[in-house]
Amino acid sequence: MDATHLHLVLTHFPIIGTIIGVFILAYGYFFKNESITKVALITFVVMSILTIPVFLTGEEAAETVENIAGVSENIIEEHEELAEKAIWLMGFLGVLSLFSLWAMIKKMFFSRAITLITFVVSIATFALFAQVGNLGGQI
Repeated sequence: MDATHLHLVLTHFPIIGTIIGVFILAYGYFFKNESITKVALITFVVMSILTIPVFLTGEEAAETVENIAGVSENIIEEHEELAEKAIWLMGFLGVLSLFSLWAMIKKMFFSRAITLITFVVSIATFALFAQVGNLGGQI
């Protein structure tokens, strides 16, 4: 399996994993279930780690498809630029999730507030990755 195939296989994880995490976090937060909330936060950390090889294999995937007839170089360019923003946001979500997890474990007074912020960031992260995936699908 080369980098292009790896990119195509792994690219679905950040999108699907993040939306699953959003729903798990919503349930855990609004029903005040710490165990479920922790599962969501760990899901976001795992997705942020899985996003790294997706991003790193993207350049080779672009080189593989850019010379295929009918493939728009403009869409590849847009996809790459949006993916760069998305990986930074996903990294932020991963760090924020770790911080939220730490705050919950330490029973910090601000743990619910930081978890709510994490929830909002997770929705934004999913939305951005959905756009990245949509552009990737157009390639």
